[in-house]
Order: sequence, then structure tokens, then C-alpha cells
Amino acid sequence: MNATDRTPADLLGSALAADPGRPLVTFYDDATGERVELSVATFANWVAKTANLLRDELSVEPGDRVALLLPAHWQTAVWLLACASVGAVADVAGDPAAADVAVSGPEPGSLEAARACSGARIALALRPLGGRFPQPPEGFADYAVEVPGQGDRFVPYAPVDPEEPALIVAGREFTGAEVVERARAEAPELGLTGPGSRILSGRPYDTWEGLNAGLYGALATGGSVVLCRNLDRLGGEALDKRVESERVTAIAR
Repeated sequence: MNATDRTPADLLGSALAADPGRPLVTFYDDATGERVELSVATFANWVAKTANLLRDELSVEPGDRVALLLPAHWQTAVWLLACASVGAVADVAGDPAAADVAVSGPEPGSLEAARACSGARIALALRPLGGRFPQPPEGFADYAVEVPGQGDRFVPYAPVDPEEPALIVAGREFTGAEVVERARAEAPELGLTGPGSRILSGRPYDTWEGLNAGLYGALATGGSVVLCRNLDRLGGEALDKRVESERVTAIAR
């Protein structure tokens, strides 16, 4: 976290410089039992590879729109920051027909909707450890096949303009600077008080509130997030144990 950070990518860069080894995103799927913990360095490596994929393989340029038809998931968080790194607009649950690239999860409805995109189409299996599809969906590139060979560092050809659109969610458009400013301003309401804060979020990613609780707020304050998918399947006692074991300091449900 740095006072001069003006884009989400800046926030990640500052986190990487400050403490690359600390946890940033810990993901649970309570439908499958999956748990994965990503340090700042590991998360940033996924972001860099995905940003290189966007720019070098998919020819995405600043201002291009990327429709993200994905649930709250650690890989979705990676795509949000990769778009910010390139200067592309991350359009969460946006119209694929109006996008330059469509990124879909494995659900049949999501894949069918993404086929309306006339540009590149990427599918994520959302399997544990970033696993591949047994058979990639027709008309889609498999993210887990395409991303490993990408470079581990990403440097944009020109600095990303913080005053350009960076995010669209629930019909609202935000510039990169607005994402950073709003995340910082609303962090105290979420209980994110600075480095060491750790928020557990069960909110979906289809609203600003879900994105802020599940990613941006922690990134803007030097904290970390325990991102829980299908949290409604977890009983109260099990939730209490998770809060204790993960050293959670705030909860957003």
C-alpha cells in the first residue's frame, strides 16, 4: 500500500515490494472442499502471466473490454488484476457481444453466453490447483493450457492511465483511480484497518460490495482476504473454526 498508488495494479506492485511472502488470497470452495492459499508473490506471478496472455497472445490493448463471466474465485481475482495491468476494462458479468474478449467459467450457461463474443474466448475449468479441462469446450482456449508458458513478469508498453475506465460491475463504470479511492475510503466499514487485517468474504463478485470485500479492500489496505465460495454450505460451528484458524479479523457475508 502506497499513497501514490492510483490503479489496482499499482496496489499489487506495492504489496509485492513490501512483503511478497505474506498471504494475500486464501480461497475456499465449500461445495468441493478446496482450499488454496496464494502469497502476494504467487498471486502476482499469476497476474503477470495472465496479463502477458492478454496482451501478447490475445492482442488486448488499453481500453479494450474483457467480459468476465466468472464467480467469486481466486482465478477471477487474478483476471481482474491482469486487466488492470494491461489497461483493459474488466466487465464483470458483462455482455460478451460487446466485449473484445470473453472469459467464462465451466458452467454451460456461462459458456453459451460467452459464445456471443466475436473476439477471443477463454474458458476456465476452475478446478483445484488451476487444473485443465479434460476436454476444452468447443470454440474456447483453455486458460490452464495457455497461461503456464507466459512470462513471469509483465511490463506495460506505456503506463496505465488511472483516469481511464478500468472496471464495470452492476452497470457502474469505474476508472482505476476510482477503484483505488473507493476501496480505501470504504475499507474501515469492512473492518479493514491496515496491514494485518484479514477479511473473510462470502459475497459474490457481481457487485462493487462483493469485489471490495473479496479483493480490492484488502489490497488497498495491506490486508488479506479469505474468499469463500458456497459459504452457505458451511455450518456455524465450522465457520467459527475457520475464522479462528485463518486468523480472520472481519467478516463480510
